[in-house]
Amino acid sequence: MQRQVQRFLQRSVQGLCGGKSAFSLCLSLISIGLATSISEATPPRPPEKEESCEILVVGGGLAGAATAYEALLAGRTVCMSEITDWVGGQISSQGTSALDERPTQRRLLFYPRGYLEFRSLIKEEYNRLNPGQCWVSESCFLPEDGHQLLFEELQKAAKKGKGTLKWYPNTVIKELEIARGSNGGEQIQSAIAIQHQPAPGTPPLNTEPLSQTIEDAYRYQDSPRFEKTIIRFVPLRQPEATDTSSPGDRPADWYVVDATETGEIIALADVPYRLGIDPRSPFEPSSSSTTNDPYCTQGFTYTFAMQATEDPQPHVKPPFYDRYAPYYSYELERLANFTLVYTYRRIWSAKYEKNLPSNPREYPIHPGDISMQNWTWGNDYRPGNPEDNLIYTRQQLIETGQLEPGGWMGGLRTATLQAGEEHAKGFFYWLVRGTTDSQLGEGVKQPHPNHRYLSGLDSPMGTAHGLSKYPYMREGRRIIGRPGWGHPDGFTVWEIDISRADYSEDFYRLNLLPEEYRRLWESLGGLETVEIIREKPDLDNMPRRSRSTIYPDSVGIAHYAIDFHPCMTLSPPETPGNTEREGERRGAGTAYPFQIPLRALIPQRIDNLLVAGKSIATSHIAAAAYRVHSFEWSAGAAAGTTAAFALEKGLLPYQLVDDLPQREPALELLQKRLVQNGNPISFPNTSIFNNSWEDWK
Repeated sequence: MQRQVQRFLQRSVQGLCGGKSAFSLCLSLISIGLATSISEATPPRPPEKEESCEILVVGGGLAGAATAYEALLAGRTVCMSEITDWVGGQISSQGTSALDERPTQRRLLFYPRGYLEFRSLIKEEYNRLNPGQCWVSESCFLPEDGHQLLFEELQKAAKKGKGTLKWYPNTVIKELEIARGSNGGEQIQSAIAIQHQPAPGTPPLNTEPLSQTIEDAYRYQDSPRFEKTIIRFVPLRQPEATDTSSPGDRPADWYVVDATETGEIIALADVPYRLGIDPRSPFEPSSSSTTNDPYCTQGFTYTFAMQATEDPQPHVKPPFYDRYAPYYSYELERLANFTLVYTYRRIWSAKYEKNLPSNPREYPIHPGDISMQNWTWGNDYRPGNPEDNLIYTRQQLIETGQLEPGGWMGGLRTATLQAGEEHAKGFFYWLVRGTTDSQLGEGVKQPHPNHRYLSGLDSPMGTAHGLSKYPYMREGRRIIGRPGWGHPDGFTVWEIDISRADYSEDFYRLNLLPEEYRRLWESLGGLETVEIIREKPDLDNMPRRSRSTIYPDSVGIAHYAIDFHPCMTLSPPETPGNTEREGERRGAGTAYPFQIPLRALIPQRIDNLLVAGKSIATSHIAAAAYRVHSFEWSAGAAAGTTAAFALEKGLLPYQLVDDLPQREPALELLQKRLVQNGNPISFPNTSIFNNSWEDWK
């Protein structure tokens, strides 16, 4: 609607102003009056509360917590909103309290300082780092403890840095006020949020699953379920009364950081972004599609906890079980072992074993042991079609009215959330009573009735229904960074920037055009790139670098495999005989240790918005590695440090990188600060001359 109004005004102005050049001059003068508000936040009743801060962090997951942590240590006033009542995301409200880490990075403890502090707090709390004695990680713990310990860490950071944390749980952002300056720059001026609490005489929060409450949470009106408080977040530092410049023409008064799990703010602000599969290209050569497919994102997972018991337990078959049963499987013969699955993410070991067997199949399971379930062919729910995708595309947001003023409802398909919840509960029943296996056939799955499903507000997930408060999200909307040096269509971290794939395989020669195949190898040339372009050697003898891309604007690090949980071919995902989307796993595999470039955190158009977590500027395949715990923390630490630095220096983040590849002195100061603060921006021995990364597989 706002763009329609602008086009109407432009046509009207052109009629008044005459010719093309006169129109441009006239429009620039008139735009001074129009610029102050291109989108107005207008709730149906005045906000009950106005809250001011220097940095508004939207999303209290690991990326959001890390953003707040660094900003608090820098002495800043931070508002942090979160749709659930727990901070931590993956380690708490999403239930995946098993730290995904790579062996070499873990052995060197080469992580950001806040992440290291959290690991230490886990060890102090339990007197050991791995109280669950799981085998997927060296640290598996209870989700509620993840929340409590991380919140204490934030409070300590505020005290140490003399910052202020304003924590808003059970809060969603509903509208943004965005202002445009005469030079075209845009800034978020305020954000309207809704905080909910139980209405009098109703059950406490976390009684119902997310699918039953999410739409209510985004409505302004009170309901039989919730009482609502409308909050307006505004900058702490207001411009001087004598400053008559438009907001888009001056340094930012505050920063907004999108640390949500699905990229809510980038969708609401309508900045350019991608969703789902990117088309095959020299930069994304393993893509499963020649065109983009925004509906096929990685599967999401409602986790749950189950406890081993001395005796068999009664289990009631869910009324929806038969719908989902055709999906469940151990997946592979080497994984077809209940003990293996149960101890994979065991988050509490009732009897700590000093000497565990080398084979997890032989791990003892004691009554009282608690396991968190997160299994690809189990409680992963993997839609991938326009009728069932979870994260709405921009076109779907338009069609559902969510980009209209006051229309934002979170950008998710509620029916798919509900299906994911049922699917997860069905998986528990399959584990304890099921006898079928969709991938391995009959005679493989045996019942294991000596286990109970843990539910209740005092259960590990903190919910009456026993599921995680929010699903574990592996992929969301991903911004397209600003066009610039080497990235004329917008900055992106691509597959070839991190993957160890063997691109000499026939697949790439056969599925890329000849000029695309040569471009692929030119891009992989490293120090030899210029010579390859000039000499055009035989493609069979092309050299390639054996490292990830090194970024001059790196502000963080991460390392993980390119790990896929692909969408399913048919809708719904539980359709009998369904298969994973063909070709989606081709891009999976090992990756080199990689960096987080600042350009990946900076969206187009809006100058005081930064992105942290899974919505940074990566491709679909690269995002499969840029998504685990330590990455989220590193990206958040970069966002928090950058926002505090930009406020201090009176700079906008894009100004730190807009002259690359020339030297950027202010960027170098930011990078120096990150390193001095204990937030690495490169791995040991990172150099364009170092191609020896065999120890980092």
